[in-house]
Amino acid sequence: MITIPPEAQGATVALGNFDGVHLGHHAVLRAAHAARPELARVALTFEPHPREHFRPDDPPFRLTLAAAKARALRAAGAQHVVALPFDAALAAMSAEDFVTGVLHGALRAKHLACGADFAFGHRRGGDVAFLAERAERLGIGLSVVPPVADEAGPISSTRIRRLLQDGYPERAARALGRPWAIRGPVSHGDKRGRTIGFPTANIPLGRHLEPARGVYAIQALLPDGRTVPGVANIGLRPTVAGTESRVEAHLFDLDEDLYGQEIGVALLHFLRPERKFAGLEALKAQIAADAAAARSLLGAG
Repeated sequence: MITIPPEAQGATVALGNFDGVHLGHHAVLRAAHAARPELARVALTFEPHPREHFRPDDPPFRLTLAAAKARALRAAGAQHVVALPFDAALAAMSAEDFVTGVLHGALRAKHLACGADFAFGHRRGGDVAFLAERAERLGIGLSVVPPVADEAGPISSTRIRRLLQDGYPERAARALGRPWAIRGPVSHGDKRGRTIGFPTANIPLGRHLEPARGVYAIQALLPDGRTVPGVANIGLRPTVAGTESRVEAHLFDLDEDLYGQEIGVALLHFLRPERKFAGLEALKAQIAADAAAARSLLGAG
């Protein structure tokens, strides 16, 4: 039984996985609003991402986890975000039952908007043509939004993942409409950074996509809304024989205890690939050079 909050019923509904909430997703939200501007605007999505359900052993690939996705959807114009639990029951639901039971029955949707490649239902049995026919029969409007493209072609979550894995955060940011950020709690590391003069906030990658390993100029978003420039290494830390990839962010001119707090680390520029150094002195010298390069790029003195 799927329960929808009363305030999200009888609305205009944007449909999708919305991983990353990129410019193409923004267009779907705008189309939903433009068709029925008098109605509440709902983004209907799925958690976990269906691919995580069907292929749990795949490497993490998410651009945005649930809370960050909901925030981005609201920032893009959704008044309500409904995340349907993607479990075995939803995976087995036929396309027909999804339209009649969820969209028409539980949501009481008045209008739908989706991308041209939207597919749903058991074994992705429903496509846009199926949705159009069923929606018309039920008196629900439908806006099908063509892909948003730039000079490199259609914008998609897959393309943005590839850009990040290839070390192009600036290009990913243009497709997203904002810098890509990894969000997570600051956890205790080995405290080595503090001993060499560069204390770091350590954030596990968790279910986030792992971007190109290396050093980035970053901007950190703190829980109180402050933004702080810095430099971060993402990777295994081969100089100290690390075994688990993580984010180690050195925030400029900030001396505060952030342990346990959730912060965002937005990747702005890729500085260099991860390398193994001969020892801590060589590593310390390189971090100093990386920090200087990041300060220069970010205008951070």
